[in-house]
Amino acid sequence: MSTETNTSSCCGSGSCGSTGTVDVQGIGVTTVYKVSGMTCGHCEGAVSQEISALDGVTAVKAVAASGEVTVTSAAPLDEEAVRAAVDEAGYELVGRA
Repeated sequence: MSTETNTSSCCGSGSCGSTGTVDVQGIGVTTVYKVSGMTCGHCEGAVSQEISALDGVTAVKAVAASGEVTVTSAAPLDEEAVRAAVDEAGYELVGRA
C-alpha cells in the first residue's frame, strides 16, 4: 500500500473543480451534473435512485440546494443514459457542472 503526501492542494492533483470530471485513484470516475427542478430531499432521492440503477454506478449524491448531482462510476457514463434516468425521475439534466 502506498501513501501519497499532499503538499499543494486538498485533492493532491490540483484539479479540484477544474473540469467537472475527475478520475479518483482506483475508485472510478466522478462526474458532477446540473439537474433542474430538484427542491427537496424527496427530489434528491428520486434522482439518486434512477441514476443508481445505471450500469457501473457506484455512488450518487444529489443536492437540491445547488442542483448538483455527483455520480461515481466504474467508467465514464453515457450522458444520454444519465439524461434518460433524470427524465424518468421527473427532472431535467442541464449538463455537466
